Amino acid sequence: MQELHDDGPGAAPPAGLRGPAAVPAPRPGLGAGVAVLLGIAALAGLWAAFTGVGPAHLDGELLGGSIRSRTDTLTALAVVVTELGSTVSMALLATAVGIWSWAAGRRADAVLAVVAMAGGAAAFRALKELLDRPRPPLDGRLVHAGNESLPSGHATMAIVVIGTLVVLAWAGRGPAARVVMVLGAALWVAAVGLTRIYLGVHWFSDVLAGWLVGGAWLALCVAVWSWWRARSARHLTRGSDATPG
Repeated sequence: MQELHDDGPGAAPPAGLRGPAAVPAPRPGLGAGVAVLLGIAALAGLWAAFTGVGPAHLDGELLGGSIRSRTDTLTALAVVVTELGSTVSMALLATAVGIWSWAAGRRADAVLAVVAMAGGAAAFRALKELLDRPRPPLDGRLVHAGNESLPSGHATMAIVVIGTLVVLAWAGRGPAARVVMVLGAALWVAAVGLTRIYLGVHWFSDVLAGWLVGGAWLALCVAVWSWWRARSARHLTRGSDATPG
């Protein structure tokens, strides 16, 4: 019987991003449940940011603190991180992973990478236009930012794309490697979001809403991907059992 992450016939390449994973994908129901919870949290975060309640009370204080803490070294580092974590950079990374996965015969993984990225981009752009929240004052900005503020596109795309990479690389990894992946991803996603506040182009609540929107969309994508994997596995199992030995 072929392994769960093998989308087509032939020999199984190594586990991880390059080939079929050695363990099943997450259960679809778990991903759907997480998506619902994060979706509710995302709606709450968007509402709080739009109306100025809850975490939005911290916006002015955190922006002011970031401005007061600026140094040449921190600013240079923040610019590098924010450029590497830009929506364009994340789109290119997801596209590259999608092409790589497709070439390796992992069609479901390729679709996950590209659809998660494209859907995340569409979601934050639509929300920006719908909510039309102004950005922080122009005199405090260190980089150019031309569109609406809520939610942060950098924060949304960082959690969607980097989270997708963690999901695709999860199978076949040991506990230590998984801890490193999760911590590394969390630190990067946090760093990208915080640079947007430091550089004066987003409020804290914009970034928080971006993380929640991105997390909800990622969880939904992973739930569908997991269902696809489970369905493929059942078909492979039935085909294997029906083949004379």
